[in-house]
Amino acid sequence: MKVLHICVCGPVTDGWNYQENMLTKYHSKFGHDVTLLAPQWAWGTNGKVEKNKSSNYRNQDGVQIIRLPIIGKKEIFNSFKRYIGFYNVIEEISPDIIFVHNIQFIDIVNIVKYARKSSVKIYVDNHADFSNSARTLMAKIFYKVVWRFLAKKIEPFIEKFYGVLPSRVDFIKAMYRVNPEKVELLVMGADDDEVLKASDLRIKRLLREKHKINENDFLIVTGGKIDEFKMQTLLLMQAVKRIDNKNVKLLVFGSVADNLKEKLYSLCDGEKIQYIGWVNAADSYKYFAIADLVVFPGRHSIFWEQVVGQGIPMICKYWDGSSHIDLGGNVEFIYQDTVDSIYCKIMDVIMTPNKIIEMKKVAEKEGMKYFSYKNISERSILQ
Repeated sequence: MKVLHICVCGPVTDGWNYQENMLTKYHSKFGHDVTLLAPQWAWGTNGKVEKNKSSNYRNQDGVQIIRLPIIGKKEIFNSFKRYIGFYNVIEEISPDIIFVHNIQFIDIVNIVKYARKSSVKIYVDNHADFSNSARTLMAKIFYKVVWRFLAKKIEPFIEKFYGVLPSRVDFIKAMYRVNPEKVELLVMGADDDEVLKASDLRIKRLLREKHKINENDFLIVTGGKIDEFKMQTLLLMQAVKRIDNKNVKLLVFGSVADNLKEKLYSLCDGEKIQYIGWVNAADSYKYFAIADLVVFPGRHSIFWEQVVGQGIPMICKYWDGSSHIDLGGNVEFIYQDTVDSIYCKIMDVIMTPNKIIEMKKVAEKEGMKYFSYKNISERSILQ
């Protein structure tokens, strides 16, 4: 089949582990003719958006990428932006399936226009919830008026509205008021190919040796952006520093906001606590794979599902609508943003050997199957 993915709400970056990257990859691997319609903008390694020089190309997964310019002088984050040639591209591709990643863009009207004259099947996913969107009164009104209007306009042509977290399923129902029978959870996950590569025992041994992690060390790993919204990583570093056991070590990776660098560096000693900087998507799998335990003390990120999909025990901050990562004991939750709560939870896991063994069993048996992007991608267009 011809499958068109449309992801134009914000920057789209090649090689990442986001929904638009993984679903297109595996839809292509299944033998479909896959195109991704995206903006010209992508995220750079410096955390800033930059213009992609190519407008039409195939990526490493064999997916055709078409990047469209924005009409006029509107910026990528402008809610009212429109794209040059948007409808013409859809008509030229003539897809059997359209998968829309988020619907907060005005060109939804052009998808509706195409749907009215074709038999195309349309699926929509949603990455918005009340922790990252509609947080002010004006934003809530905007969602309930503008985006709800567009959601209702496309609803008759939709097979499924997917929320990628339970909280995002709730958001669709509350903000868009679409038929709840059309709304389902479609989780994010882990790239099966990268999971397999990262599980290579030789690679794991060499990576631990590189960072002076001994075979009998208990290694904790955390990763992701460290900024004013995810300062809990600094609390984790303080908690591990407090553990009076030289064999308990912590590796931290990810970009760090300039105003937090001095504090972060002061907590590193290059042995018990190491900060290794930013790593690419493929390397994130390798670093998580060498962990005995992964800890995410802050807000949700796509790494949570990735780690469960790699079969690794986790400790995470509890958030309403994110308990789906617990498949029966693979995850322990932190309920407070304090050094004490993180320290106590880690010590509970470390000092109860059977607990980490059982957490790993559940992660490997249930997590690697449920959070497999191969399986998720198959489910996404077969509903």
